[in-house]
Amino acid sequence: MSLIMSLNDTCEYNSVNDNSVYYFYNKTGKNISADWRAHDYVVVGLGLPICIFIILANMLVVAAIIINRQFHFPIYYLLGNMAAADLFAGISYLYLVFHTGPWTIKLTIKEWFVRGALINMSLTASVVNLLAVAVERHQTIFTMQLHSTMTKWRVVMLIVFIWLVAVIMGLVPTMGWNCVCDLRTCSTVAPLYSRSFLVFWAVLNLLAFFIMVAVYTHIFIYVRHRNRLMSPHTDQPTHNQTVISLMKTMSMILGAFVICWTPGLVILLLDGLSCSKCEVLKYEKYCLVLAECNSLVNPIIYSFRDEDMRNTYKRILCFPWRRMRQHEGPSGIRFESVKTGAPPEKNNYNSTSLEPISEQSLLK
Repeated sequence: MSLIMSLNDTCEYNSVNDNSVYYFYNKTGKNISADWRAHDYVVVGLGLPICIFIILANMLVVAAIIINRQFHFPIYYLLGNMAAADLFAGISYLYLVFHTGPWTIKLTIKEWFVRGALINMSLTASVVNLLAVAVERHQTIFTMQLHSTMTKWRVVMLIVFIWLVAVIMGLVPTMGWNCVCDLRTCSTVAPLYSRSFLVFWAVLNLLAFFIMVAVYTHIFIYVRHRNRLMSPHTDQPTHNQTVISLMKTMSMILGAFVICWTPGLVILLLDGLSCSKCEVLKYEKYCLVLAECNSLVNPIIYSFRDEDMRNTYKRILCFPWRRMRQHEGPSGIRFESVKTGAPPEKNNYNSTSLEPISEQSLLK
């Protein structure tokens, strides 16, 4: 960030501006207003509850994976990290909601770059995590395993690597790949980003999407072919059905991600290529809302596809209520049990364990 601020001292715009982003918006033709308009109220009014729900829902996913021992496998750790990326995206969108509309005109260059870096980091973390999941699934399926033999230490290092890449990619524009000192290269959708960066960013992510779709297509073809060759009298078909179920879940997550993010990346690509007839600003807000919805969809997919995940959700959400009920009588009045010797035996109904009852998971 200090690099940008030092470069700003020699930039042309400093002679006519006081470190505000208004100058760049005005130069690129992107409308910015200090007055609240109807759509600004809609963006903030809808964006705020959606962001809060995204944060809470993904916190629930992370908690479920930590608590339930049946989820202590590399694939679930990566899914948990995916939920963490969605959680971070919810925080990023929440920051964006409070720094958009009429608030945008008050942003300094530093604050504007922080806003963009948070969004870039959340997208990069999700993309790299999905790539890691695709590689993990490819490795386990083709070695006829259900779960990877990767050690927990390697999984932790992989997750650290994912976030390291996300941080670096998020800070690339801040570290110099911008148009602060070269106004001719400024984009329209992101007035402080250079068009060349938008092209690089969009192409890189779209290429990652293509690779992931190709990997999952290869896995599905292989699994279906192997399933046809298996004898119906062996136990392998059951194993294959479990593998296919997990693959369907991962494909739904990947499909939702591609559907939600591709329109926005295409808009960035067209803007980076200086497509004057594309009216990128007309569709920009809709693409951003669609991208935001992706972080909302993933927890729903986890719940819909995995019975153990649903059971764990219920036990986490009902845990405070169940604890309270243990200290209440039939009338609802709280009381403490009287110790008369050996502690009473706990039945399954009153157990406070967060472990799910079901031993079978649709993800397995």
